[in-house]
Amino acid sequence: MGHRLLKVNEALREVLSQEIAGLKDPRVGFVTVTGVETSSDLRHAKVFVSVLGGARERERSLAGLRAAHGRLQQSITADVRIKRTPQLQFLYDESIDRGMRIETLLKRYEGELAPDGPVPAEAGDASADADDAAPHDPVADTATEADIDEGPASGTSDPAEAS
Repeated sequence: MGHRLLKVNEALREVLSQEIAGLKDPRVGFVTVTGVETSSDLRHAKVFVSVLGGARERERSLAGLRAAHGRLQQSITADVRIKRTPQLQFLYDESIDRGMRIETLLKRYEGELAPDGPVPAEAGDASADADDAAPHDPVADTATEADIDEGPASGTSDPAEAS
């Protein structure tokens, strides 16, 4: 993809983001334009959007965007200097859903591999933050203040220390 086409895609994304935010259609919920892919002849543009909510909200928002495509294309004509105004096609961006699914699977997998067994669901987020801060040291978990103050126990198994 050429540099010019990337600039056109970004300009379209910015204009559409602003215009969609200003739509008065009650069907259009919280919509974010995640990307635009314009054909090389600038006749067609796929507009990828994410919608906050479930499948029902997604379909309602996409229907509202399709109904407003004429107004959105007029905004592009007025704000972006290109030869042709591309025909807009609104598509739901599933990459966010896939990313969340992968994250869920990774957390589940990490829970199965934890040294002490699966992480309880209510403590999952707190323990993940603690694990990111420092590696888990099972020896440090069993040390007491007496062990730290007095040093190691007198019956060591290291032959160098015994003599």
